[in-house]
Amino acid sequence: LSKWVIIWIMMAIVIFLGCFVDWVGILMLIIPLFGPIIRKLGFDPIWFGVLIAVNLQMSFLTPPFGMSLFYLKSVAPPEVSTVDVWKSALPFLGLQFVGLVLCMLFPDIILWAPRVLFRG
Repeated sequence: LSKWVIIWIMMAIVIFLGCFVDWVGILMLIIPLFGPIIRKLGFDPIWFGVLIAVNLQMSFLTPPFGMSLFYLKSVAPPEVSTVDVWKSALPFLGLQFVGLVLCMLFPDIILWAPRVLFRG
């Protein structure tokens, strides 16, 4: 497998876990497993960390565990169902996925500021 296929598989695993596991649990599972792999493949750990953070943000909106959806449902009028809230989150999930893909394809979106700030 190419290193990019491995990254895509890792992101898919995080998206899948986000449907069922809280973000703390996901981090405790994946960082010890994915960290050495990322270093071995030659990817920047800051870049990968931001990808994980964006991916975890998506997990807040993914049913059935998406906590943000339950927060929103709790303040919505009674006539708004949970399914309505989940359906309304889909465009935002799509936008976040596009952002994740852009950050994967163009690492300088993430790495520009650290390079400028910590030029040493």
